[in-house]
Amino acid sequence: MVSQKEIGKLAEELARQYLKRNGYEIKVSNWHYGHLELDIIAQDGDELVIVEVKARTGIRYEHPSEAVTNGKIKRIVEAAEGYIQENEWQGETRFDVITVIFFKQNHELEHFKDAFYPTL
Repeated sequence: MVSQKEIGKLAEELARQYLKRNGYEIKVSNWHYGHLELDIIAQDGDELVIVEVKARTGIRYEHPSEAVTNGKIKRIVEAAEGYIQENEWQGETRFDVITVIFFKQNHELEHFKDAFYPTL
């Protein structure tokens, strides 16, 4: 039986491969800011893209994107602000979500651009 942590790692690798195929530059994966973590930080043209990856196995009651709650968004934005300050990023920033649903023999990946906006 595959653990949820292993499923998450595989989903993140699939997301990185997808982003690279689509012209994104992967800056860093699993970046930590204190106790917070960003799954993937990439660049799409002149835009910084913070990517949250969510995965599930099989068909469950909720879509993986539903796991991106308001509390999770707040933590992602806080960590992104840390990355932006630490790296002196001056450009635009976008928040995306990539979901991966694993089935027995394959998977389904969805990319939600501008999945949420930081609140003021």
